[in-house]
Amino acid sequence: MTPVERFRELLAIPTVSYVDPTRTDTARFDEFHAALERLYPLVHAHLEREIVAGHALLYRWRGASSLDPLLLLAHQDVVDTAGQPWTRDPFGAVVEGEGEDATLYARGAIDDKGALVAILEAVERALAEGVVPRADVWLAFGHDEETLGEGARAIAALLAERGVRPALVLDEGGAVVEGALPGVGAPTAMIGVAERGSATFELITREAGGHASTPPSFPATARLARAIDRVRRRPFPRRLVPPVRAMLASAAAHAPEPVRTVFRRTAVTAPVLTAAFALLGPETNALVRTTAVVTRLEGSAGDNVLATTARATVNVRLLTGETISDAAIHLRRAIDDPLIDIELRHGSDPSPVSPWQGMAWRRLAAAVAKTLGDDVIPLPYLQLGASDSRFYTALTDHVYRFTPFHLTRAERDALHAPDERIRVEVWLRGIGFYRALLAS
Repeated sequence: MTPVERFRELLAIPTVSYVDPTRTDTARFDEFHAALERLYPLVHAHLEREIVAGHALLYRWRGASSLDPLLLLAHQDVVDTAGQPWTRDPFGAVVEGEGEDATLYARGAIDDKGALVAILEAVERALAEGVVPRADVWLAFGHDEETLGEGARAIAALLAERGVRPALVLDEGGAVVEGALPGVGAPTAMIGVAERGSATFELITREAGGHASTPPSFPATARLARAIDRVRRRPFPRRLVPPVRAMLASAAAHAPEPVRTVFRRTAVTAPVLTAAFALLGPETNALVRTTAVVTRLEGSAGDNVLATTARATVNVRLLTGETISDAAIHLRRAIDDPLIDIELRHGSDPSPVSPWQGMAWRRLAAAVAKTLGDDVIPLPYLQLGASDSRFYTALTDHVYRFTPFHLTRAERDALHAPDERIRVEVWLRGIGFYRALLAS
C-alpha cells in the first residue's frame, strides 16, 4: 500500500469523541488500533506500546540514549459531523483532482490524523532504513483531545512518574501560511510557543415558569439574552503579550518599511497594533485579547412553556497572562446583573511560554527549512486553540505546537467545519518534516 492509501483507510474509521463518554463508540478506536498494527508492522515490532486511560496510545522507540528524548504528540479522535452540510461523505476519504491539485476530503484530514499518520509514516520509513535515533523517541496519541484530553493528561502523568524529561515536545498547532501578517509576503511557519487558556462558563437565570400564553414582562430568556449581548458588546481589553511581540520582532526583518519599524518598536506602537489586529479579522483579534463567545443555549423543554431555567454556555479563550479568575470577574462586570449566575464548568489557564531561541527551536527551524522550503520563515506564535500539549508543560520548558502542512485560508477554515481537506502533496511533504526531525 502507498502512504496515501494507508492514510485513507485510517481516515475512514470514524473515531469521534464526545463530551458525554457514553456516546463515544469505543469499538471504533479498537478498530483504529488494529489498523495501525496492521499498516505499520515495523513500528509495532520495534517500538514498545502501551494503552493508557482506555484508548490513548504511548510508544517508546529506544535510542542510543534515554536522555533528552523527543516527544511527538497527535490525537486519534475527531469532532462529530452531525448537522454539517458536507458535500462529500466525511468518512469516505475520497481524493479528487490530479497532480498538485489532488485533494483528500475527510474529517480528520488535518485535525489531527494528518499529523498522526505522517508521524507513523516517518517512523516506519526510518525503521526500514535501519535508523537508531540518538535519543529515545516517544509517540503519544491521545483519544479525547476534542473533549477534555483525559488521555493526554494520563500519559503526561505517567511520563512524569517515570522521570521522562523531553528535550522537545511537538504537538499540532500553527501551519505554514501566507498573508498571516500585513507586509510579510513570504510564507511563514507559525510555531506555537504558547497557547491560550480555555474555560467554559454557564450563565444561568431562573424564574417561576408557567404557561407561555401569560408571560411576565421580563422572562428568564429575555434576561439571559440581555446578558449575552452585554458579553458581546463589552469585550476583554486588548494587550500585546510576549509571544505576539516575539512574532512581530521576528517578522520585522522580512517586512518593508514602515511596517518593519512598527513591528520592531512595539513598546511604542502596541496601541496602534492591537487596534489594527482587532479589526483585521477573527484570527488576529484573538492574538490581542481574551475572547468570549456563547456557543450553546438552553431554555424550556416545550414550545408553550415558560423556562424556569435559561442558560447559555460561554467559551472563553484566555490570553497569556490572564487567568480563569480574571475571566470570571470580567464576565460579572460586563453582565452587571445579580440575577444571572455565572458558574465555571471546567477550564485551564494559559500555558507557559516556551523559548524561541536555543537548541529545540533550532531543530524545528532546520526541519522546516530542509523539507518545507528555505524561503519559509519560522515565527514564534501564540496558539489560539487548546491542544493536548498543555498537559506536558510540566515535563519540559520546550513545548511547541506546529503542524507541518502548507494550508490555504480556505483549508484552515474547514477545520471542525464541512469539507475538511488536505492536498495530497502537502501531506506527503509533512512526512518529510517529521523524518528530518527524527534525524536531527
